[in-house]
Amino acid sequence: MQAWRVHRNGEPGEVMKLEEADLPVPAEGQVLLKVRAANVNFPDALLCRGQYQVRPPLPFTPGVEVCGETEDGRRVLATPALPRGGFAEYVVADEAALLPAPDALDDAEAAALHIGYQTGWFGLHRRARLQPGETLLVHAAAGGVGSAAVQLGKAAGATVIGVVGGAAKAATARELGCDLVIDRHSEDIVASVKEATGGRGADVVYDPVGGDAYAKSVKCIAFEGRVLVVGFASGTIPAPGLNHALVKNYSVVGLHWGLYNTHDPAAVRACHDELAALAAQGIVKPLVSERVPMAGAAEAVQRVADGTSTGRIVVLPPGGTR
Repeated sequence: MQAWRVHRNGEPGEVMKLEEADLPVPAEGQVLLKVRAANVNFPDALLCRGQYQVRPPLPFTPGVEVCGETEDGRRVLATPALPRGGFAEYVVADEAALLPAPDALDDAEAAALHIGYQTGWFGLHRRARLQPGETLLVHAAAGGVGSAAVQLGKAAGATVIGVVGGAAKAATARELGCDLVIDRHSEDIVASVKEATGGRGADVVYDPVGGDAYAKSVKCIAFEGRVLVVGFASGTIPAPGLNHALVKNYSVVGLHWGLYNTHDPAAVRACHDELAALAAQGIVKPLVSERVPMAGAAEAVQRVADGTSTGRIVVLPPGGTR
């Protein structure tokens, strides 16, 4: 089969190589899947750089989520067992963790429903306890993770403010349903949020960016607000001033979705059922901006790493479309 492999750490466009590889062999409790679609995530770039919290041995294949087909014909969502990730024609995955692909979504959309939307749902509902009528501020609102949070925030009855970089991404955020869009290139985030909320600030901040985004967030957080730390796409991990959190009476809440697979797998499945129901009603629908062939995977991961993409880019191996 064909598979993208990384033999040394570095930028995705430089270190990912498309090669011939042996079919993976499932271990006990695993199943072999034909990859129908593999979603590109920012962690794929971190894996290539050797900066992810999991560092698979070299060489490895990136690709942390797929829509695949079992040998008995079931269409499922899976997180492949690294070091043999999803940018390949076949993967193996733990059978107990397979989730049924929603009928309402095609392969590319289904692949993009998994980690990003699970992260959004657990972050907004389990960690931040977002309530109807509250104001949600979403950084990188036109990106893969941010776009999921925007849709889930609207579904929860929140007023959603999206922060983006550039006019094109602002247009995308508006199409997603943001009530207000702030272009960080030309507008003052803190002043705009305070003006939109009558000086109160945002009740919940969804931050997959870190760095300056976090610094601005705590300047416009509401009384008893919650800042959700989801990731550090900026490359800068903030150093929170706990005295500031004390004085302004807000919470800094971390979210590592993968831990739920270990500590509460039943909650992951229940979340998927909820997401599938929302998809069936048309309330959420992953924003797939591009569907690229297998040969385009490295360039796609690089663009996600560089922050130039919107929504989700999905890799379609040969025969992987539905």
